[in-house]
Amino acid sequence: MVRNETVTHDWFVVDAGGHIVGRLATQIATVLMGKHRADYTPHVDTGDYVVVLNAHRVRFSGKSLAHDEHPQFTAKMLNKTYERYTGYPSGRRLTTAAEVLKKAPEQILREAVRRMLPKSNLGRRMLDKLKVYCTDEHPHQAQNPQPFPEYLLPK
Repeated sequence: MVRNETVTHDWFVVDAGGHIVGRLATQIATVLMGKHRADYTPHVDTGDYVVVLNAHRVRFSGKSLAHDEHPQFTAKMLNKTYERYTGYPSGRRLTTAAEVLKKAPEQILREAVRRMLPKSNLGRRMLDKLKVYCTDEHPHQAQNPQPFPEYLLPK
């Protein structure tokens, strides 16, 4: 059993360009929880930090459609909806994945990973270790991030 004081967290960087959202999110969630490590302990945050680059180039599975701005636009982007609640009566708001991709493309991958993590204080701390960017560069060079392990990338 590992204790909080003895855990060391590594940093990994992954390029999300061309990967399917759900398949990449499962692998990222595995690393954030620490299930890829031999010393995994369920009640301790043994996971590593993950830096995701090019989050605006992720794609959904499904039939391809023609689109001016996104080359890998699929029918699932029009059908997939994200729900939020404003806090007021009848304040339920639904947005499609295509709309979220225009406004905040990093939210698509962050939301997919969030839903795969535990729904507790530990899960929220795990999600804080996910850094998502829509560019090729990131401000975490000082942490010396390693490339994402090849065996964890989706096939």
